[in-house]
Amino acid sequence: MHLHKYEKYWLVFGVGSLIVFLLITGIMAFHNGSHPPSAKNTINHEKVDEIAPFNNPGVHKVEGKDWDYEAVVVASAFYYDPPVLEVPVGAKVKFIATSKDVVHGFGVAGTNINMMLEPGYVSEYVTTVNKVGEYLIVCNEYCGAGHAQMHSMLKVVDPK
Repeated sequence: MHLHKYEKYWLVFGVGSLIVFLLITGIMAFHNGSHPPSAKNTINHEKVDEIAPFNNPGVHKVEGKDWDYEAVVVASAFYYDPPVLEVPVGAKVKFIATSKDVVHGFGVAGTNINMMLEPGYVSEYVTTVNKVGEYLIVCNEYCGAGHAQMHSMLKVVDPK
């Protein structure tokens, strides 16, 4: 089989690019550590109900932090606790969430809020809610037979 010299050049270039890409990806993953950005905080997933702030789920006003509210959510077998979160429009909110049992998702439809909730890890996301409305919170990670019924609601309300 005869290859034209330009075909050989492109073949070498393609294979070389692939090798460089894989080396860079491997170095970055193993040298820097391949972890979710918010996986710094861990908890005992069997005692979530006893550990603050998960012992009091819901929306709480906070002082002296870079955000105005903390929305604490606990996911477990096909249920989010609390089922409804209500925050005022324009507020900077830190969502703090975890799972008691299996991997769950926490996606707020129509927003950029999307987290993976893993047992034993605390997931956090800070955002500003700028539009009044009701936003469906769905589990976007398959978690079992009742996955399709696992949902909650984020209500962004006018504080007036």
